[in-house]
Amino acid sequence: MSAATRAPILPVYRLGLIAWALLVVLQLVWHAWLFPPQSMPITLLLAITVVPLLLPLFALRDVRRALLWVGILSLFYFCHGVSEAWSSAGTERWLAVAEVVLTVLLIGALGAGVKRKPRSRDAA
Repeated sequence: MSAATRAPILPVYRLGLIAWALLVVLQLVWHAWLFPPQSMPITLLLAITVVPLLLPLFALRDVRRALLWVGILSLFYFCHGVSEAWSSAGTERWLAVAEVVLTVLLIGALGAGVKRKPRSRDAA
């Protein structure tokens, strides 16, 4: 598909792309700058937290497919954010809450962009 015939990106998908980018930035800020790991190499932690979020870039030609993959991956980040928000205090808790909010935005944007079949009048 050429650039001239490519469909425009829906605004809700733009929100999903922004949430995805912010989730990557959050991982970098959280794990590399504010709370670096004490018991493992920082490169290993960043490989575990950032690299999976970068893999859907290979599907970026189809924004919907890329958001689907990152939405599936973000479920793990959602669980991580909930567990950290529950067990942490202070700044780390707010980072965890931000992680949860970004994952919910990402998954919500993906769901909001789904084309639904029109309802028939005789189905009640």
